[in-house]
Amino acid sequence: MAGSRLEKVGTIYTRVSGLIQSKALNWQDRPLWYDVYEAFPPNEEPRFDRPAPNIQLKKIFYKEDKIRAMFHRNNKRIGAINLLGHGKTLTQRFIDTYLELESRCGKDATEEQLYTEAIHILNREREDKRKPQSNEIETVSLSSSFKEAKKKREKELNVKVKSLF
Repeated sequence: MAGSRLEKVGTIYTRVSGLIQSKALNWQDRPLWYDVYEAFPPNEEPRFDRPAPNIQLKKIFYKEDKIRAMFHRNNKRIGAINLLGHGKTLTQRFIDTYLELESRCGKDATEEQLYTEAIHILNREREDKRKPQSNEIETVSLSSSFKEAKKKREKELNVKVKSLF
């Protein structure tokens, strides 16, 4: 029953062990973690009523974390990320640009000035990528493409297309 599946009754290990002993779960179908748990059992059983240890947590924030938080706070929609791509993400490019500006300007610039300048640099880079280079532009009309393909086909077959109809 659903009421008996509370975490207060026992740990997940004891419940899976009970299922294996009662033959409700085949030994071959046991979870992957079961063998690891048996080989390396915890020092204290992980129960719900065990008091939490009073340990001082270390602050593990890095300088980049603060910059990343500032970027994501102000830019909610940054677009999709290609996980197979090998290039840097927009966030990583922002962090690199921000840190580079900070190293150039030193302590003269405020965080807000560095942030706005880094955003401007990224926007300029994006616009430069969108603009086609003048030497790469090749305009071809659709009708001229068809005419060229028709002539090429006639030469290959040595037949005039109009003479067939």
